[in-house]
Amino acid sequence: MQPTPFTPWSWRDPALAGNAQPADADVVDEAGRIGVDLVGYKVEATDGHIGSIDKASYDVGSAHLVVDTGPWIFGSKVLLPAGTVQSVDHDERKVYVDRTKDQIKDSPEYDKETFETESYRDQVGDYYAGNYRDYPR
Repeated sequence: MQPTPFTPWSWRDPALAGNAQPADADVVDEAGRIGVDLVGYKVEATDGHIGSIDKASYDVGSAHLVVDTGPWIFGSKVLLPAGTVQSVDHDERKVYVDRTKDQIKDSPEYDKETFETESYRDQVGDYYAGNYRDYPR
């Protein structure tokens, strides 16, 4: 059996793509998606807390989270492709990613001016795809 290839910019679980709806949610965003916006959720790496979600994109082929790391990485932000999300706990308002703090810290530097460009997404996608290949989860 072949392992499932890592696709950085796609949600592993389609329910995480902005469509997941906890029992008490009744939210419809401007794009017509029913579910919960992940902005404000805490983010947990495999070895601890890394920050909170500042922005979430559910765009097909480029879905990602921008995480404000606060003092952990000197007040900077990191871009996490949706493929790194392992699970979401809506009750606790936490997103769990399958990377360590060091793997996230060593990712390409976030730049608010270029983070939505194809070349930057390619750089980040290549980093996490290589990272996944070297340390599969």
